[in-house]
Amino acid sequence: MITSTANHKVKRIAQLNKKASERKREDVFVAEGLKMFLEAPEENLCEVYISENFQFFLNGQEKSGERARKRLEKFGYEEVSEEVFRKMSDTQAPQGILCVVRQLHYRLEDILQGKECPLILALENLQDPGNLGTILRTGEGAGVCGVVMSRNTTDIYNPKVIRATMGSIYRMPFCYAENLGEAVRGMKNAGIRVFAAHLNGKINYDGCDYCRPSAFLIGNEGKGLTEEMAALADSYVKIPMEGEVESLNAAIASALLVFEAARQRRGAE
Repeated sequence: MITSTANHKVKRIAQLNKKASERKREDVFVAEGLKMFLEAPEENLCEVYISENFQFFLNGQEKSGERARKRLEKFGYEEVSEEVFRKMSDTQAPQGILCVVRQLHYRLEDILQGKECPLILALENLQDPGNLGTILRTGEGAGVCGVVMSRNTTDIYNPKVIRATMGSIYRMPFCYAENLGEAVRGMKNAGIRVFAAHLNGKINYDGCDYCRPSAFLIGNEGKGLTEEMAALADSYVKIPMEGEVESLNAAIASALLVFEAARQRRGAE
């Protein structure tokens, strides 16, 4: 059992949690919690750490507990003291298990390949980790085939993003575009109609046809889309507001748009 917070493995996990540069250098990220461990792709799972009291956490969770035990037996793990695990953890209430996972890599071509009617989210300069993680999770739920991000969007392997995805990080294809404008133009050349969520929109979001290949542009939480990016849209759409509310959180706006597209596509089947 690792009992010292000065242990080099403990320090490494702490650095991977804190620094995007370290995650990029090693091409890995840290996924914490039982669900994230159980859903991690076997081929990407590198290391597993559990706290000395992890077995107590599993009490009352017969199904997931048995799966966890079998997976731990298969892959092996290192046990650490409660104090050490708190040092390694990025959460306020640790579940007592975390794993190091190899990063996943996709290209825009991978996202579009083989999709008859793609539905894509294009994110420009989002900075809130919780928003980004929630967008991946809701995107998976609505049938989005991929998320494309500007290079200035927050690091998708930030621990807060990982937690907010609730496992969708393992299944939702995503990529960073060195030039998001060029990526959007590439989508348009591929026959994808581009909609911008914009305060200047004249059409309500539920008044457009999303049954054809579609992409939604979502801008920065505070500033929205840049003029250059918004100009690439085929249509501006708005989410009508009551009261004095001007706009919605980026993740909530994304959810409304993609689930409206999903609703329309179910009706067209």
